[in-house]
This record gives sequence, structure tokens and C-alpha cells, in this order.
Amino acid sequence: MYPSTQLLIDGSWRDGSARKTIDVFNPATTKRIGTVAHAEIADLDEALFAAEKGFRVWRATPAFDRYKVLRRAGEILRERVDRIAEIMTVEQGKPLGEARIETLASADLLDWFAEEARRSYGRVIPARATGVLQMALKEPVGPVAALTPWNFPISQITRKLGAALASGCSIICKPAEETPATAAELGRALVEAGLPAGALNLVYGTPSAISEYLISHPIIRKVSFTGSVPVGKHLAALAGQHMKRATMELGGHAPAMVFSDADIEAASAMLASAKYRNAGQVCVSPTRFLVHESVMENFVQSFVKQVRTIKVGDGLDPETRMGPVVSERRRLAIENLIEDAREHGAEIASGGNRIGSQGNYLEPTVLTGVTPNMRIMNEEPFGPVALLTPFRDLDEVVAEANRLPFGLAAYAFSRSAKTVSALSDRVETGMLTINHLGLAMPETPFGGVKESGYGSEGGTEAMEPYFVTKFVTHASQA
Repeated sequence: MYPSTQLLIDGSWRDGSARKTIDVFNPATTKRIGTVAHAEIADLDEALFAAEKGFRVWRATPAFDRYKVLRRAGEILRERVDRIAEIMTVEQGKPLGEARIETLASADLLDWFAEEARRSYGRVIPARATGVLQMALKEPVGPVAALTPWNFPISQITRKLGAALASGCSIICKPAEETPATAAELGRALVEAGLPAGALNLVYGTPSAISEYLISHPIIRKVSFTGSVPVGKHLAALAGQHMKRATMELGGHAPAMVFSDADIEAASAMLASAKYRNAGQVCVSPTRFLVHESVMENFVQSFVKQVRTIKVGDGLDPETRMGPVVSERRRLAIENLIEDAREHGAEIASGGNRIGSQGNYLEPTVLTGVTPNMRIMNEEPFGPVALLTPFRDLDEVVAEANRLPFGLAAYAFSRSAKTVSALSDRVETGMLTINHLGLAMPETPFGGVKESGYGSEGGTEAMEPYFVTKFVTHASQA
């Protein structure tokens, strides 16, 4: 049922030159389910030369034809959604329903970028003299290196290659080795949709070796990375050494601010849904729940009630609402953060334990009595743990929301127009959603500030980093 994964280089699926493979495991059982091909430097060189050749072909392809290829790939994803979702659940762990939603959302992303391909306008600039034409032309920046994580194995790569291909760039993607087959299904859809050989290449292997080799290579002109802050800083510095454009979508530690005038039942239901989606392994997951002291008790009761209805299990079970975390290493890291919080005085309002002895299952966990000196209040837990703490007034909650060096996403619930206006102005974040869950649509910006990175992977803003602007001016001859 689970397909082992090869490299995609210059339009062909093939093993690595050394025939090495990496084992892939099912996080629900921790059993080996297949392998992924391991790329060597020789394979990366072939992918680079293919990307250079593919760029020449793809950049010369009319925008309307690029549009048709991307739209067709989106249609193929929709036709195969059940198969792709099953693959994703087996290798990543999320419930089948979430995997279906992610696959369909990725098809929507391809549709969005396909339309943007037809609307990449330059402009004519009024000249100061008669007979002079001044133009700002948009041109694709060149071959791109993209590095994507395991938590959203198809949508994250789609955000990068959608913008790159729509703009006329070729791209080499290194998806996560934990979830290789899902990304390969996206590559297969694009190849079958008519994408020229070399315009998209997929490589897997040792992440640090691949990223450092691709970023430093002169063929690569732009880098896009989604992942942790420490790795993002390293890769951004490397890109900077070579004067290459970079988009960095890094981690967060999202505050969720609940004010005294909020609809507590609605807020707790929405936040519970957002917190435990994908077992909390979401870069925009609400994590620090900052609740006004006057409604703290009511919110805790309502939130815990929501949490205790979450059925944890194998993602292939249609009743499951939360699957395992992706690996034993991730589970142990989360457990260590919970234990540190307990040692420093936090109380467990719900959960806090591993489930069973097989698979990487954790209970949906709620901690109260958390304080800023705890590691979990400073390090992104990236797991199914909600941290609840009270606040007194607007100034205090804004100060806590802005305390950390991260600024990816934030949540707020209030009926007050004055409060909404103040939060919109004062919270340091790339995205703020108030009284609903409104992040990550194809047409809206997606990105952070401060150490959460720079650049956007949504909306019209996502296209700009893949273009260079060339100014052309010429005068008519008498």
C-alpha cells in the first residue's frame, strides 16, 4: 500500500547513484513501512544542471501555458485525494480527514498560483522627455532551492513550488525524509500535467549536506525554507554569504488572547480545534493561552471539556481526531518540556501522559499555573500542549504576547472594537486572526516577523520574491 520513493531528476524517477536508501516509519506503529532514495553529490549536480536547463525552457513558456499546467496538476490532486490522503496519514500520522483537507487545500493553492501566473504585470513609467519609453519588467529570478518540513508534507511544498513555477522559475525541492511519498505524489501530478523535464526536481538525503550544497551553488538564485528558527538562521546566513534571495518561514509560539467580553464557549471550541490539529505540530498553532483573570475559571472548564472529547488514535481510523506525533524524538522532546513545567510549579488540568507503549501517542494536554521561567513558555513545544495563564489588562497581555523573539501568528477574542484596534496596532506578529480562525488561505499573506522569518508564502506577496525587476528605457531615433 505504501510506495517507496525515488528521486525525481530531469523528468525521470530514479534511485540515488549510490543506491542508498533511508527507512520510512509509520508514527502510529513505529514500524518501518518503506524507503526513500538517498541523493549523493553527483545526484545533486544532475538535479542542478536539470534545473538550469528546465529554467530556460520554462521561463520561455507563455504565462497562459504555465497556468494550464498548474491548473491541471490541481485537478489531478483532487482526482487522487483519497490515495494521497492515505499515504500522508500512514507516513505522517495525522487523521485521514485532515490529510484530505490538506490535499484539497494544496489543489486550491495550485489554482491560485496558476491565476497569478497570468497577472504578473510590469509597468510603464511616465518619462520626462518625449520619445522615451520607460518600462519595469518582471522576470523570473532563476532556479530555486526549496526545503520543506514533515508536518504539512504537501501544502508546504505547494506554497513554494506554486509561486516558483507560476513566475517561470525552475525548482529543486528537498522534502522531509519522514514524509517523502506525499511530496512525490505532488511531483507526479505536475509531471503528468505537462511540466517540462527539469522544471521540478525532488531530492532526499542528508538535510544539512543537501541544503548547504544547493544554497552555495551558483546555479541556485533563490532559497525558500520552512522549519525551525535555528536551522533557518543558519541557512539565511549561508544564503546571505552568496547574495541570494531567501524566504524564511520559521517557528512561532503563538499567543491566544481571550478577553473578558469574549464568547467563552465559542473561543474555547475554536482554540481547541486549532491547538490539537495535527497533534499541535503546526507552526501557527495557538500555544500561550492568555485569558483575562475574570473569565479564567470559566475558560479553563470549557476548554478542558472540549479537549476531553478528542479521540486519539491511528489516523486511518475514521473516529480519530488526533493522531500520534511524528517520531519518538518529537514525543520525548514534548514530554521533557511538560516535565520541566511540572517541576517549576505548573499543574496539569488534562492529559500530560503518553498513551500506550506502541506508537508516538500523547494525550491532548492542558497546563495551568505556567510562568515565563519555564522552558515550555519560551521554546516552541510543537505538540499537543496548551499553556493557560491569566492576565489583568491590555498592557499586560500585549507585553506577554510580544515578550518572545517570535512573531508568526496570534489569536484574539473580544467583542470590543477598541480592543481589536489596539491589538491590530500593537501585537508584533505577521498574522493576527480575531474572533475566528482565518489564517493560511491561498489568497492571504502567510509569514512572520522577528525571528519567525521574513517573506510571505501566500497572497500576491508570495510571488514577488521569485521575480527580479528589470528597468528598460529607450528613446526613439529621429
